[in-house]
Amino acid sequence: MKIFDNEKNSGAAATRNNGLRRAAGEYVFFMDADDLILLNGLEKLYTTAKQFDVDVVNDTRYYRMSEDGKEINPHVLKPCGSNSSPILESNLEWRVQGLLADNFAWAPWRRILRRDLLIENEIFFPEDVVRNEDEVWTHGLLFFAKNIIHIPLSIFLYRLSDNSITRIKRTPLENISAWTKNIIYDLKYIDDFMIRIPFFEENPQYRYAILEHSTQRFFNRLFKSSLRISQSEMYESIKQEFGENFGKYDVVIPVLCTMVNQWQKLATKNEVRIAELERQIN
Repeated sequence: MKIFDNEKNSGAAATRNNGLRRAAGEYVFFMDADDLILLNGLEKLYTTAKQFDVDVVNDTRYYRMSEDGKEINPHVLKPCGSNSSPILESNLEWRVQGLLADNFAWAPWRRILRRDLLIENEIFFPEDVVRNEDEVWTHGLLFFAKNIIHIPLSIFLYRLSDNSITRIKRTPLENISAWTKNIIYDLKYIDDFMIRIPFFEENPQYRYAILEHSTQRFFNRLFKSSLRISQSEMYESIKQEFGENFGKYDVVIPVLCTMVNQWQKLATKNEVRIAELERQIN
């Protein structure tokens, strides 16, 4: 076993990338510090990977555990769902359709991966975003893997910790800054993966669909944060964070703010209408 210590807290993405570059094994596994795995969990994943000679073993079952460890509940994910049988596939179109249907979970600890797959195709975690790096990275491995086996195996315990990066409470402005960054940078990462794959050159409709779907997903998160601040506050936040990068295209900022504002008005109208219907029913 080798242990490497970062000179400073560089964040999850940089730490994982550092470990990936230093690793020497055939397969790699990413695990968060506050979670747990069964004693024979890695052995089961590795045995499956070698038995079927696959690039990725994707686990579709896990346990959610309370922070104090007193409550543990099983969870089942797609694509296996309630199916108890593994799914062995090498079909990129099937995976793309699954991405568009939100059938794949993003967390790295759900899978064991052939290291060469990641190194040779430069599938690294984006280090210039503060959250959501798992989602971008998962697109890369799903696009490039030659074959994947999806297995309903319960070996991982995900701890629901209030101190984890994904659960830390942020202000609306902090969330807006983070999700705007996602819209700008994450889409570029995902598209950079796709332009290197012949399938997307031959099927541009899928490339467009992936980008559209990702944009909508990121924008929905930005929209939820925007409901708690004024339009002027949102404008100043985006301008301060990204104004210099937009350059002559900084007109995008007010356009984005206007779109969010329209969504806010629509959401308000819907809330009023729902309240009215509830009064009528009662």
